[in-house]
Amino acid sequence: MPLWKYSIVAVFFISLSFFLQDKKKKHLEYSVSLQEEKKKILQQLNQEQISSESKNHLETFKEMQRSSPVLQQANYKVLAGARPQEKKLLTMGISSVQRPHGSTLLHTLQSLFEASSVSELNCIVVLVHLSDPDPKWLSQMVTNISVLFQPHIEDQELLVIHGSLSGSPVPGDLGHTNDSAPCEAVYSRQKADYALLMNFATSLSEYFLMIEDDVYCTPKFVSTIYWALSAWKERPWVIMEFSSLSFSGKVLHTSDLPRLTAFLLLFPKDTPTHLLLSQFRLLLAQHVPIHFSPPVFYRVGSYSASEDSCFPVEKEMVFGEPDNPVASVLTDMRTVSNVIPQYAYVLNDECYSTMDPLRGNTLTVILEKPQKVIRIEVLTGSDTQGLYRLQQGQVELGYGPLPDAEGCARYTLLGPLVQGNLDQRVFYEEDTVEQLSCIRLVVLASQDSWLLIRQIRVWTQPEEEER
Repeated sequence: MPLWKYSIVAVFFISLSFFLQDKKKKHLEYSVSLQEEKKKILQQLNQEQISSESKNHLETFKEMQRSSPVLQQANYKVLAGARPQEKKLLTMGISSVQRPHGSTLLHTLQSLFEASSVSELNCIVVLVHLSDPDPKWLSQMVTNISVLFQPHIEDQELLVIHGSLSGSPVPGDLGHTNDSAPCEAVYSRQKADYALLMNFATSLSEYFLMIEDDVYCTPKFVSTIYWALSAWKERPWVIMEFSSLSFSGKVLHTSDLPRLTAFLLLFPKDTPTHLLLSQFRLLLAQHVPIHFSPPVFYRVGSYSASEDSCFPVEKEMVFGEPDNPVASVLTDMRTVSNVIPQYAYVLNDECYSTMDPLRGNTLTVILEKPQKVIRIEVLTGSDTQGLYRLQQGQVELGYGPLPDAEGCARYTLLGPLVQGNLDQRVFYEEDTVEQLSCIRLVVLASQDSWLLIRQIRVWTQPEEEER
């Protein structure tokens, strides 16, 4: 072969080598870029975003870990039942007092036990604080509870106590409120009664559920709370809300109860208890409520005339059907066949399916224009058996839309999926004017199976309500 031909061949192979190296380099650069983006997403997972001011508040509240000096003088009498031998998952705390219009406590307890299976009852203890000092009323209530719920008392699922603060003035009687400050006695007594209740409950379980003595419980509410707690176990939170009621349906860590009881008793008598709960959450750096839908507790009965003016009107929000605003959908998951990511967002029977999702994969709904979103529901897996659901995932809210509809500049956590689904109210920090621009579903753990994203449902606030 002539020398010039060898030269051409040599030049060809050298050029090919450079081409392949350049292509490999670009591929590596793309891979590195993709990995960096995924790394950012992975770094955002489970991060606790606490401002320096909130950290200072947290340090202050750590000083409140010890029980309030007032509660160190608390006296308790067990009226029925006994402390469980083992620590439970959840204490359901109910404080009940004699009311002019009659008690609904027995109906609440009946609803609670009827709505719970045997396995669910094994995870809980119901702690009832009969706080009224009237011995005749106490005796009658204990008799009624013992007769109606004896099996639950014997199984250590129900414990009835009476607590008092020795050496401290008894809070005002609900039936004899001061005309000049009708709510002062109501709030004062409620704070003292629940402080006594929570002070007793600190060692009974891992979590504490606060409910009043006039609620109706939906079936399987214990399982609903259990799965939510499991999904949130590794994430920071202070209060979870399982109803729209101002006081009932709040779940806390029992480790926070000493701080909360001390916090409640620090404030003047006329400070509403439900407002203090919101302030407690804010001071421990949970800036927006964690509110699950649909609610599992509803109020029955009514307050007395003297109490009605002291509590906010409890109106359950009616959402109606979702109104998914116009949006595009992007994903880095493997798309199969002719299935497109948009199928996850359209409100029909279409759904988006993919194979073997990887940790850090995302599916992002990018709204055409920012919206005031008030509720989001994400459904994965088959409707009937729950197959092909996302085993570990979370939903994030995006703000600051990027150019060319590529996503959002920053994201905050709405919540993890609970058994493959999420249904939560969306709240905004006080005084914020920024609206939502993205909704991002993030895969938290790789899974070797099909994934079916059945539907992403969005509710927005009507414009006339925003004014």
